[in-house]
Amino acid sequence: MDSIQHRTVSVNGINMHIAEKGEGPIVLLIHGFPELWYSWRHQILALSSQEYRAVAPDLRGYGDSDAPDSLSSYSIMHIVGDLVALVEILGVKEVFVVAHDWGAMIAWCLCLFRPDIVKAFVCLSVPFRPRHPKIKPVESMRKFFGDDYYICRFQNPGEIEEEMAVVGAKEVVRGILTTRKAGPPIFPKGQAFRVRPGSSTPLPSWLSEEDLSYFASKFESKGFTGPLNYYRSMDLNWELTAPWTGVQVKVPVKFVVGDVDMVYTTPGVKEYVNGGGFKKDVPYLQEVVVMEGVGHFLTQEKPEEVSSHILDFIKKF
Repeated sequence: MDSIQHRTVSVNGINMHIAEKGEGPIVLLIHGFPELWYSWRHQILALSSQEYRAVAPDLRGYGDSDAPDSLSSYSIMHIVGDLVALVEILGVKEVFVVAHDWGAMIAWCLCLFRPDIVKAFVCLSVPFRPRHPKIKPVESMRKFFGDDYYICRFQNPGEIEEEMAVVGAKEVVRGILTTRKAGPPIFPKGQAFRVRPGSSTPLPSWLSEEDLSYFASKFESKGFTGPLNYYRSMDLNWELTAPWTGVQVKVPVKFVVGDVDMVYTTPGVKEYVNGGGFKKDVPYLQEVVVMEGVGHFLTQEKPEEVSSHILDFIKKF
């Protein structure tokens, strides 16, 4: 870990922290929620050992990158704009992209907006979600999953932050990273992150106290509002992406997911991924890998296997 280099670059009006290691073709690693560049620590070492240059930013609002105050600063145009500017700073015309969770959603838009700079995309956990021309995403989620669905609970500024503050950043991150519950995440009001006395389970073998403390320290320092603003911008993003309604993603893609991933086990997702809909929307989808017994945070839970899946695919290009 000490061999990973860190620096801050100026992109799209903000200061962005990046972690990087290696020489060769660049692999851009885009994290999700509630994560950081650190979620890619294993992949950074694996990719750099195989003559790739791994670059993992803290997205805006996270870790050691700037966190603008304005909600409108977290639109998909801003976030993709940060990454396009980062690629330019890195001095290359195209990169491999590997992304997980919210990072995957961002990467799908990067592929839609700027396919010219994406050599190939390894998507982890979250498949492409085509824009519905008539229904805004939050309204749709509320209709299907109810008011306690986690994305719906994240919408009101300050509300979920207050619940998070009661239990502290460490318990919030622990609860999310270690959950094995399948299906759509439900966060009942006032109970989303509550841990009953004596019910706290030990950390899994793939997540150490040191790892958890690193994540927690950054969220204690920066807060959760920036990351939550990604969810609060979903309806705005729906409006901004109207010009791309019905557009296919035309970059080479490999999709990797765990069979107990909370996204994959959400109603309708398996059918979309395996039933032809995914391939129709992403015609250059080349592989779908479903990892047995693996949950949502697969980059950390099964780092060696995930790194192998990434390398096996990008070596083709």
